[in-house]
Amino acid sequence: MNIEPIFHGAIGILGMVALSAVGVPIGISLGTVALLGLAIFVSPKMAFIMLKTLPYAIASTYSLVVVPMFILMGLVASEAGIMTDLYNAMNRWLSRFRGSLLMVTVAASAVFGAVSGSSIVNATVFTRIAYPEMIRLGYKRGVGAAAIACSGTLASLIPPSITFVIYAILTEESIGKLLMAGLLPGVLTTLVYMTGVAVCVRLFKDWAPGRGQRYSLREKLAGMKRVWPVLLLSGIVIGGIYTGLTPPSASGGVGAIGAIIIVLFQRRIGLSGLWNCLKQTIKITSVLALIVVGGLLFSRFMTAVGFVSELVNWINHLGIGKYQFLALVVLLFLVLGMFMDTLAIMVITIPALHPIVIDMGINPIWYAVIIVKLLEIAVVTPPIGINLFAVMAATDKELPIGELFKGIVPFVIFDLITIVILLIFPAICTWLPENMM
Repeated sequence: MNIEPIFHGAIGILGMVALSAVGVPIGISLGTVALLGLAIFVSPKMAFIMLKTLPYAIASTYSLVVVPMFILMGLVASEAGIMTDLYNAMNRWLSRFRGSLLMVTVAASAVFGAVSGSSIVNATVFTRIAYPEMIRLGYKRGVGAAAIACSGTLASLIPPSITFVIYAILTEESIGKLLMAGLLPGVLTTLVYMTGVAVCVRLFKDWAPGRGQRYSLREKLAGMKRVWPVLLLSGIVIGGIYTGLTPPSASGGVGAIGAIIIVLFQRRIGLSGLWNCLKQTIKITSVLALIVVGGLLFSRFMTAVGFVSELVNWINHLGIGKYQFLALVVLLFLVLGMFMDTLAIMVITIPALHPIVIDMGINPIWYAVIIVKLLEIAVVTPPIGINLFAVMAATDKELPIGELFKGIVPFVIFDLITIVILLIFPAICTWLPENMM
């Protein structure tokens, strides 16, 4: 084993972590370390060429237009209050069950995930909608907030998922196939969450009060009348990608325009609200673009110094099978998720591990779903889980963080159960992509 490439790669990783630890934004940390590493360990000319060509190549990639479009669609739907209608409609159908608000939050987040594509937006929106009602009815605060934070992660699996788009850019896999691969695992996660909640509220009586108000069938159907915008938008996006009528980049634009037309037609949002959504879209997209450019520069550095090829050779010489490799990956991501931001984990690990996955003959679509599922766990894993802080901020910090950390534990267990199921039954991840039109 050649130690020099490993040593150069380790210096780069430590340098990036050090810069991030002192407050340098992750995108700038990645790009700075990559350029300095290329200049020192390869050649200054190589660093200059990368700086000159890569940012333009990324910015001019047509498929990237899907990111701001998906973000805009979710922000418009959120700003217009469509999610409140969705939540109320779901509540009418599930209120007869103990712990119904926890289940409603999971189910409504799954449906909203088919519109928003952002777990942070999901968590923030449903904290404002569901959390006050949970507190009023006597739900355990930590459990209620944990259900909201974990349900928000469904947006990372269910298309349109920004996480899958970034994954596709980092690995050059098909965006459309990755988006469709997350749909059935997203549904599975929703069912595991709801089943887990149903069991736990019976075992732990302090989680939730008794059954809520009962609604007649007429009232349930009446509540569904205001849900059609979400169903229409998700049908346009997911159906367009699956049938091939619209490529992923175009489906994002169609969905965003559709959301704007619907909310303007219903007079749910004014021009000032729409302008606010556009500004937020620009801010979020700019941050993501900087991280992607920095991450790709860093992956080029790791490849140029020989770190990736040496890592592939080392894994091959270990003689481990694909399931042993996947077990190590699961362990690695669970540990990293406790201390690093998910985007940082993606841009550091995915370009390095993806060649190993291909070399070992592992289905890259199946593997991608497992990775995104692990990243879902990372955003709710203390102490750096970003969804936890989104929920804390949305509750005006009235929730003790210790209670939230305790509430997260059963939901992480639910997620681990889902990962085991996906590892045993890969077809859950691959069936839809393999049958796309």
